Amino acid sequence: MSERPDFEPSTLAIHTNRAYEYQSNSILFPIHLTATYIHESVGVTKGYGYSRGANPTVNALEQAISALEGTEHALCFRSGMGAISTLCLALLKAGDHVILSEVIYGGTVRLFQQVLKNFAIEFDFVDTAKPEAVEKAIKPNTRLIFIETPANPTLRLSDVKALAEIAHSHENILLAVDNTFLTPLLQNVLELGADISMLSTTKYIDGHNATIGGSLATHNEEITERLRFIRKVLGTIASPMDSWLTLQGIKTLPARLAIHCQHAQQVAEWLEAHPRVERVYYPGLDSFPQKALAEKQQKGFGGMLAFELKASTEESLKFINSLKLCTCAESLGSVETLITNPATASHCDIPLEIREKLGVTDRLIRLSVGLESPKDLIKDFEQAFTVVFGSAR
Repeated sequence: MSERPDFEPSTLAIHTNRAYEYQSNSILFPIHLTATYIHESVGVTKGYGYSRGANPTVNALEQAISALEGTEHALCFRSGMGAISTLCLALLKAGDHVILSEVIYGGTVRLFQQVLKNFAIEFDFVDTAKPEAVEKAIKPNTRLIFIETPANPTLRLSDVKALAEIAHSHENILLAVDNTFLTPLLQNVLELGADISMLSTTKYIDGHNATIGGSLATHNEEITERLRFIRKVLGTIASPMDSWLTLQGIKTLPARLAIHCQHAQQVAEWLEAHPRVERVYYPGLDSFPQKALAEKQQKGFGGMLAFELKASTEESLKFINSLKLCTCAESLGSVETLITNPATASHCDIPLEIREKLGVTDRLIRLSVGLESPKDLIKDFEQAFTVVFGSAR
């Protein structure tokens, strides 16, 4: 389906760009677990030659993500980091400069500090919540502004439209946005002016902790073809099995996101009112400094929040370990509620003094609110408070 009908999200996720298998009329597109494809004759194929370059099941997922992103061009990768790595190697060369959000996923930090730095790619971490700081950080060799909003794990927001205007006021600078926390259904960064949207499909897009994957979407066909070429060279294409499972997850994405947002709001409000809680970071709270920006560029506040207890680091970690319903795990965006301490997990490689400057303290707790009843989640928090402090209050 080349045209994108004006469907509501719940219809879009199920029907738009849905691919069928016509031999058996299976309602589910099949998993093409093949490495190679038969040529009709020498040099003549049906569009597929080798699965490192393209695969029908992966292509079906790319069509579905294209529909969600509102574009014709999306590519899928073996992981979110595979997508970011391919993006950087496709767009950057030695001597180029990149501006990165100072609060960003730890894997992105590792990629630049421990890998791309060795290839003479320059970069600066900037508070991208301040457009004037981004403008000031631009150099003659700046080629990419890569932001994450909401930021992992502090939920700090960056104004996508404002940063897109800054990027496009300079020659040869692109804006890429890691939109994993919200997905295109809650924040369409391409509509806001970004050149490239990046997703870790492992998270909300799949939603069931079943796969590892990533995607890049853009309106620019030239960028797409460059990404496709580098993906083929590197072998970072998504696997057929993961793509098939992710296709199933997408069908319930709008329904899941609505529940994630509702439950996260309830849990955030309860935590903020608790006497043992120092602060809560959630864009849906009136106390969140950037709530107005969230209302401006987002269609929902999301399922992610972070909080700090009025407690020591040891007590905070004991609190996490005392939970019985909330699962201690590094990922996010699944039907299960997941809780983690970023300082010892996703951001463990960042030096303490930098983490504390950015608000990623040893006591910070990140919560991915799932689809369980908020009442049951709150009961779990209460029993954990009792274990750590001797009472729930």
